[in-house]
Amino acid sequence: MTHLWVRAEQRANEDRVGVTPEGVKALVAAGLRVTVEESRARVIGIEGYRAAGAEIALENSWPEAPEDALIFGLKELPEDGTPLRHRHIMFGHAFKGQPLGQLLLKRFVAGGGALYDLEYLVDDQGRRVAAFGYWAGYAGAAVTLLSYAAQQQGGLCAPVSVWPSAGAMEASVRDALDAAGGARPKALVIGALGRVGTGASDLCEKLGLQVTKWDMAETAHGGPFPQLLEHEVFFNCILARPGTPVFVPAAARLEPRKLRAIGDIACDPDSDFSPVKVYDRVTDWQAPALRVHDDPPLDVMAIDNLPSLLPRESSEDFAAQLLPHLLALPALDAGVWGRAADTYTTYITEELA
Repeated sequence: MTHLWVRAEQRANEDRVGVTPEGVKALVAAGLRVTVEESRARVIGIEGYRAAGAEIALENSWPEAPEDALIFGLKELPEDGTPLRHRHIMFGHAFKGQPLGQLLLKRFVAGGGALYDLEYLVDDQGRRVAAFGYWAGYAGAAVTLLSYAAQQQGGLCAPVSVWPSAGAMEASVRDALDAAGGARPKALVIGALGRVGTGASDLCEKLGLQVTKWDMAETAHGGPFPQLLEHEVFFNCILARPGTPVFVPAAARLEPRKLRAIGDIACDPDSDFSPVKVYDRVTDWQAPALRVHDDPPLDVMAIDNLPSLLPRESSEDFAAQLLPHLLALPALDAGVWGRAADTYTTYITEELA
């Protein structure tokens, strides 16, 4: 019997979950065994999972789970160096040369486990089957615009925390822009046809911004992209990968520009393929914006768990996308899971060796 073990998230400010009680009910009905850990942070309470037929385990008890259990979480595991003997489903952030990702993969090799990376869960056309992209874009646009508004008033963006709804988030940003005064900034979104870009564009348009939408056709020439500097706000919604153009070179800080705030929603500053070269580290909820130049100011928002700012909407959306594939877990060597396994095996064989 396939055993899915839903672990508690151990990262601060992470309230999301990848399966809802309704999803657990469907999995149990399909013959899967499901264990859900208790969690002090999860946006959905444990009683719903219990009622849906899940077995309940203590928070963070997954290291003692049966060897054949598939451990399902979203964000990073504790960086304690211990070998990993289980098969894990999560976002590993490991296949683009990220330093911490390389350490994670070495732990799998040492323990004999494996990583089924949710970012590389793709159909036979190479398209991702489940993503938090829309709400990452929506929340990333919101925090970037809060950063822009704070900058217009001579400051840096204040700490942020969970919003109860998308409507409440929109109202907060609208109030901040109104308080800053002046015309709404012009925004440029690269990756506008994808989930992330759509979320960013939707939030901007709801707030009355003029949005320039670029996608592959507009960026295929590889750069440079001087038009980007004519917008006050820029959103990068394209994942870093080999061949991605550099949209914002390091020299852009010193060039004549209207650009004042960058939302690097894809947020991969330690990847060799990052298209935004004016910063080198992620930001966080306590310090959402990084000032990378003073005169004129340029701030970068690069929070790497943006959907967590809207945990309920983002969890329900992602879980609905992923559920059909969780139901296919008994055929782990086929379909999307087989492709994810091949990605892991290929990387550790060719790149990590």
